[in-house]
Amino acid sequence: EYYIDMELLGVRKADIEPKATNHIEEMQKIIAALMEKGYAYAIDGDVYYRVKNFKEYGKLSKRDIEEMLAGARVEIDERKEDSLDFALWKSSKAGEPSWRSPWGGGRPGWHIECSAMSMKYLGYTFDIHGGGKDLIFPHHENEIAQSEASTGKTFARYWIHNGFVNVNQEKMSKSMGNFFTIREVFEKYPYSQAVTAEVLRYFLISNHYRSPVDFSDYGMNASHAALDSFYAMFQKVAEASLAKAAGSSVDPGVMSAIEECKKNFVEAMDDDFNTAAAIGSLQKLRRGVNTNIEHGISPDTAREIMDLFKTFGSILGLFSIDPFKWEFLKVEVSPKAGHLKNEGDENPPSPPLP
Repeated sequence: EYYIDMELLGVRKADIEPKATNHIEEMQKIIAALMEKGYAYAIDGDVYYRVKNFKEYGKLSKRDIEEMLAGARVEIDERKEDSLDFALWKSSKAGEPSWRSPWGGGRPGWHIECSAMSMKYLGYTFDIHGGGKDLIFPHHENEIAQSEASTGKTFARYWIHNGFVNVNQEKMSKSMGNFFTIREVFEKYPYSQAVTAEVLRYFLISNHYRSPVDFSDYGMNASHAALDSFYAMFQKVAEASLAKAAGSSVDPGVMSAIEECKKNFVEAMDDDFNTAAAIGSLQKLRRGVNTNIEHGISPDTAREIMDLFKTFGSILGLFSIDPFKWEFLKVEVSPKAGHLKNEGDENPPSPPLP
């Protein structure tokens, strides 16, 4: 079901998708190393991480121990040396999955699987670790503690934590009754699958990933209108280049705008993946092209424009649709059959892009 949803969104599959249950041995090796170094201890078949021995604990969430004790989800267990100590291995209970271990039958704790799998496939130190901002503490803090204590190396160089999704300025949740699935979004906005995927993606990346996203009809409609403006410009570029005599010359004003866009786009993406600013640079170029297009655009300039949007679009997952088919990919809901019906099936082939 997950793969079906990701295909709807145009999200490519990961190169490696490991399963925790296939890496129990790797987890146990990390736990054993932590026990040998004095960072873990066993009690009645359970193994806990000794937080006080990792002096940098709290460096990700930037909170001291007292703050963590006051605000963290701490499991109550009087056997632990410290209330912040967390489980690396849990002894098995009736009806639970269980694996053999040096400490008895049991299962891994919540955090250890992530360290074991990421270090196996990405190395002891890798570049980027992501997740929702609710995972900063305790999950990611504990990942750092167990990983760096076991290897003596930095676990991840950069941490990116995304904001939450709100619906009409209220937090999306089942209890609020404003919860919906990806497929329900596609049903709600009756364009073709390709158009809806681009509209939703444009809407999401128009916000910085760390900011909360307020999902609304207004936001989706605004994103569709923005994409309309891009695809309309693509059509104009193709038509203008065909109308002007072929030649090898370029238009200095447009080429200057292209170079500025390249610079601003790269700077935005280098600045903590600021996709909102990156899209802003593309919008600025779109306006510049539209201003100059009435004077005609040479085929070479048109090619430069389309190459830029194709390149940057592939980075963002946008502009993948034939511009001359964009308008015809809108759909209407059939009230009788209740299914989506494509418009423009009998339209003639679109003219070639420059």
